[in-house]
Amino acid sequence: MSSLESEIEETRERLAVTIDQLLYRAHPKTIVSREVSSLKAHYVDPVSGEPRTDNILKTVGGVVAAVALFMVIRKVAR
Repeated sequence: MSSLESEIEETRERLAVTIDQLLYRAHPKTIVSREVSSLKAHYVDPVSGEPRTDNILKTVGGVVAAVALFMVIRKVAR
């Protein structure tokens, strides 16, 4: 094989690997798994496994505030 042919073959193999990686990363199950892991890491410390109460309380506070705002708007609209 000439050097040009071997270079083309190496490039073809690198492209095949890159395409396989992109297909894996774009697969819906992979995306969901990545997002679930990210969400868990936001609420649970990955090192100790302890819940992150500050983030949990912020989320609960936001939900309570949104529900209260919805109730006030609904009451005013009547």
